[in-house]
Amino acid sequence: MSLYIKTPLIDRLPFEEAPQKVSFKMEAYQPSGSFKLRGIEYLTREVLKKGVTHLVSSSGGNAGLSAAYVGRQLGIRVSVVVPVTTPAFIVEKLRQEGARVTVHGEAWDEAHELALTMTRSKDTALIPPFDHPLLWEGHASMVDELKEDLAGPPDLVIVSVGGGGLLNGVVEGLKRNHWTDTAILAVETRGAASFYESVKQHRLVTLEKIDTLATSLGAKTVSQKALQNAMDYPIIPHLVTDQAAVNACLRFADEYRTLVEPACGASLSVVFDESPVLRNYQRIVVIVCGGAIVNLEKLQAWREKSL
Repeated sequence: MSLYIKTPLIDRLPFEEAPQKVSFKMEAYQPSGSFKLRGIEYLTREVLKKGVTHLVSSSGGNAGLSAAYVGRQLGIRVSVVVPVTTPAFIVEKLRQEGARVTVHGEAWDEAHELALTMTRSKDTALIPPFDHPLLWEGHASMVDELKEDLAGPPDLVIVSVGGGGLLNGVVEGLKRNHWTDTAILAVETRGAASFYESVKQHRLVTLEKIDTLATSLGAKTVSQKALQNAMDYPIIPHLVTDQAAVNACLRFADEYRTLVEPACGASLSVVFDESPVLRNYQRIVVIVCGGAIVNLEKLQAWREKSL
């Protein structure tokens, strides 16, 4: 039995009178708080077949929580390396899940470098947050569920982009379900626009720094596969402000009684702000990727910082 759950598809109301038909794929409802559980479970089950007994995750928080959840459920030891930007309450959640936590580095990239040094024994496997084909294959299951729930393919799927794991998973899912005419809007905040800049320059671009409240989008370099997909598939890079992302989080909490991070709010803001980029699309699905690095206190702090 899968550890991840089939998440509901919720229509935005009023559905009949709206210029576009928008539905929310509620990945925020996953037990670990985000879509990442899908791919991390899939990858973990594969490495366990090779005799692995210890998982090491480099994470801003969400991937680590998914790895820790999977490890606890399957009885596998888990170590998680997070940067100093990870809130203390997330570090505590990781420990409650049974993970050993190390705080290292100013950003995820530095935490990842340390995690790599911890995976030299044969019984240990690295569980990266976004850059692995088995992660993408696991994430693709959400598109399998969309096919079960929709009468036909959507015109557009909206995703947030950090390192590109969700984007690559959605592309994989669209391909294997033969929905290759469906476009993808790939949304980042302006202070974490590594994908946008890479597509613009037709090469991988590494940002000098991450400057956004949407810290879960904070990969200085996206995966090579994300850039390749942008060259081969109808993907539209799109940028929003931190303020737009936070406002969308507040509105989503008010209208749908669900807390999400600004990394997720970035995608939601495109719909709530009625962005002109949606003008040519009628049937839209937003992947509500979720995020566990949120509580009422954080939401209020983000609101004050974004003003």
